[in-house]
Amino acid sequence: MLKLGEKGAIPQKDNETYAIAPHIPCGVVTPDLLRKIADVSEKFNAQAIKITGATRIAIVGLKEEDIDSAWEELGLDKGAAVGLCVRSIRSCPGNTFCKIGKQDSLGLGMALDKKYHGFKLPGKFKMAVSGCHLSCAESWVRDIGFIGKKDGWTLTIGGNVGAHPRIGEELLTGLDDKAALDVVDKVVAHYQENAKPGERLGKMIDRLGLDGFKAAVG
Repeated sequence: MLKLGEKGAIPQKDNETYAIAPHIPCGVVTPDLLRKIADVSEKFNAQAIKITGATRIAIVGLKEEDIDSAWEELGLDKGAAVGLCVRSIRSCPGNTFCKIGKQDSLGLGMALDKKYHGFKLPGKFKMAVSGCHLSCAESWVRDIGFIGKKDGWTLTIGGNVGAHPRIGEELLTGLDDKAALDVVDKVVAHYQENAKPGERLGKMIDRLGLDGFKAAVG
């Protein structure tokens, strides 16, 4: 069996087949891309196509000998679905499409994805951008979360789901897009310098204290 993440493949329950999840920034697709994914899935007899919780599209149930060919025909980057890195950025439609969106979550999400997707860090790291207070991208439970408000972005840090869920801490408010991107650089750098191997951002904050974090990146 291939190792977890080798060739962008994820071993499945049957210990015989794999899933692959192409990188689809912020979950925005075109009809042509959907057709290509469907064609590759059919050609290599995939067992299922699954829209994942991180808005990727996983092709499930591929044989090992078909992995390389499937990637070649897709012509897409491998999604950072596993490993100690920045995973795919989640984003709601924001004010591009949604009536109640206050900020351009797709624009900010795409910028974050372009810079950080797959970026290696001490632990896995998730980001989400929500265009309004309803937080449809679940920003409160991501390592970095943005929530759009009338006066700009509110930044939350240290959230996560999993066996021990943690709601993020509100760090800054009233950020424009440039300020939002700048503070992400500071948060990521501070985490990179101070986190223990495998330690999520929230656990690092619990260990070192929120006040010190604010002083470092505020």
